[in-house]
Amino acid sequence: MPIVDNAIYVAGVRGATQHSLEETFEALHERGGLAWIGLYRPTPDEIRAVAEEFELHHLAVEDALHGHQRPKLERYGDTLFVVLRPARYLDAPEEVEFGEVHLFVGRNFAVTIRHAESPDLGRVRKRLEQHPALLALGTESILYAVIDQVVDEYVPVVNGLQNDIDEIEDQLFGGDPAVSRRIYELLREVIEFQRATRPLVDVVAGLEAGFQKYAVDVELQRNLRDVADHVQRVVERADAFRILLQNALSLHATVVAQAQNDEMRRLSESSLKQNDEVKKISAWAAILFAPTLVGTVYGMNFEVMPELDWPLGYPFALGLMVAMGVGLFVAFKRRGWL
Repeated sequence: MPIVDNAIYVAGVRGATQHSLEETFEALHERGGLAWIGLYRPTPDEIRAVAEEFELHHLAVEDALHGHQRPKLERYGDTLFVVLRPARYLDAPEEVEFGEVHLFVGRNFAVTIRHAESPDLGRVRKRLEQHPALLALGTESILYAVIDQVVDEYVPVVNGLQNDIDEIEDQLFGGDPAVSRRIYELLREVIEFQRATRPLVDVVAGLEAGFQKYAVDVELQRNLRDVADHVQRVVERADAFRILLQNALSLHATVVAQAQNDEMRRLSESSLKQNDEVKKISAWAAILFAPTLVGTVYGMNFEVMPELDWPLGYPFALGLMVAMGVGLFVAFKRRGWL
């Protein structure tokens, strides 16, 4: 249902609930007061009806029709157009869901257009209705209360992101191979969260700049300054999260590179050990091959061979075998093969 709540407030007290935009427009003309129209995913025709009734600027209406705006504050004459990006943390998928809220705030009307489940504007309305004196201060009280609710709902998001980062630190040092993907996805959420929260600093500053010009009540000024403090803390936490995650990505890359280097060093050491073994085997094979060659030659048993009738032939052959073996052993030893 596009119209979530729809009422006229006189001196901060709620009158009868209107069930259509036409009834609200008619009651506002007859009784005066302040109209607060709450819409949830309205149709273009409903937005245009509101725009026609309250003479909203066509550029602001165009932004409201198309959506997907960044948080901002724009003033068109006596009408403020504010875009907010609420967020909520979903525990089951461990993700942050972002929404969008548009507010048109004029002298005697406030129109809230919500495109997601958050923020809970019903809670904002009930809280203000319990404090008629605050609501009687004008439509600025609705604007400040909505901004305050959006900022308050950032707190669970900050806590959820903090828990995710703590888990990532455990995964990072635990050697989980899937941690890099999770760091990247969480970093993307944090960047989106920064896009939702950082512009609020300028939005609140813009409202503060109009305190004197538009004679904003002192109590509302205090409320807005309190909201500004909360916004600043949220922005600082988001900045810290981004730095932590960027450092985590760098650290993970370093850990992976170190692991690869360790593996390469282990393979290199194994290869060197194999080379040493091959050298030893080759050296002993060469040492044994020399006497084997001499023995093989003199073991051919041909009738006509040199030194067959030489009395020193046998000792000479043995000495030659030993000399060749010792010579090769010394040579390989000097080269470090043995």
